[in-house]
Amino acid sequence: MEWAWPWLTTLGEAVLQLFTQPFYYIAVILIALIYHRQLLQERRLFHVRLQSSITQTIRALLGGIVIGIIVSVISIFLGAHLTLASVICIWAATLILALFRIRYLCFAYAAGLLGVVQFGLNLASGWQPAGWLGSVTEALRALDMPALLVLAALLHLGEAMLVRLQGVSMASPLLFEGKRGKLVGGYQLQHFWPIPMLILVPVTGSGAELAWSPLLNAGGGYMLMALPILLGFGEVTQSMLPGQKVQISAKRLLLYGTGLLVLSLLAAWWSPLMVVAALAAFIGHEILVWYSGFEEQHRSPVFVHPVHGLKVLGIIPDSPAAELGIEAGETLYKVNGVMVDSPEELHRALRMNPAFCKLEVRNHQGESKFMQRAIYEGEHHQLGVLMAPVNHEAWAVQLRPLTLFHIITLKLFARRKNSRNDEAPLALPAPAPAVNEQGSVEM
Repeated sequence: MEWAWPWLTTLGEAVLQLFTQPFYYIAVILIALIYHRQLLQERRLFHVRLQSSITQTIRALLGGIVIGIIVSVISIFLGAHLTLASVICIWAATLILALFRIRYLCFAYAAGLLGVVQFGLNLASGWQPAGWLGSVTEALRALDMPALLVLAALLHLGEAMLVRLQGVSMASPLLFEGKRGKLVGGYQLQHFWPIPMLILVPVTGSGAELAWSPLLNAGGGYMLMALPILLGFGEVTQSMLPGQKVQISAKRLLLYGTGLLVLSLLAAWWSPLMVVAALAAFIGHEILVWYSGFEEQHRSPVFVHPVHGLKVLGIIPDSPAAELGIEAGETLYKVNGVMVDSPEELHRALRMNPAFCKLEVRNHQGESKFMQRAIYEGEHHQLGVLMAPVNHEAWAVQLRPLTLFHIITLKLFARRKNSRNDEAPLALPAPAPAVNEQGSVEM
């Protein structure tokens, strides 16, 4: 057990480093701003607060800590390590990619790009520039790419777990224009988690030695370094229920992360596979994005009203509808024995008996279920049901790529369009329609 004390010492130093550096707290503040912006969007669209930004931030914080511990333990067991030069290269590659699009703020994109660049530099082994460019070239050639790609794979496996466990609870309904210019309902799955990670760093001299033989062994001693990472996931869906979209996205992330992990470990064993793993990190992620968009474009929207009845877009928490068990995607068919085909008819039917209501609701399979409940003073005028749009709403979301500037400033962009009510709908920046904005931001 002589190895235990040096590791306890370096563990304490790394944890202290994590809590004393500002990057982790910057990530938490950024996440709080993201969920506060989402709250403002919900109030604009539906005039109610569906989620608490504080609750969402705490949920993200706890989820990030759990995944950070799991990924750190697995990466240390495998021997995945980074040098200070590796961390600087990852940060630089991430910032360069972020100039093109926010979803490129991803560990997989950065690691894949660095792998391809390193492969090109190794092919041109005789080229050695002078000055600072020569120092950068040497640092890129010395990168341990299998270790970087293993970390990228583990982070995406952790992301798949977080999406599966927390995705539905953090989904937010929205209204936006469909293909034919009519408003449709959908859901924005926009989640971010601050991941506090501890990474092995090879050192000479007084470093602690591992008590086992890891797959990715740099040799010599190690120390632990704190590495806060902001992990992010984003989807917009109009063709699936949020639960369905979350399950599909989590499975695809799991397959992607598993495939990338296998390729990265094989690359550590046979170096020619390194460039294949690097390309898979980048191209595989792009395939996920493309296929998600292709799938959404070729499926019919779910949250549109049928010929008879009103399609339920969402349910306000702790409302009468939530107590009755009404779910998003179901159809409110009859109220107090009267068929309802518009919000006005729903209001009149509820006023027939202000103290009590009987409902007939069609579930996702089209089967009827009957409910009844007393109505109390001060409760939501539609029992807490958010309806799919009927094309005369005053506010709608303009789908466009989300930028860091939008998050920090909480800026809401308004534009005016011709409508029957001549009102100006809200144009809020959001992830592009049917585009998977998966990624991790290295802080």
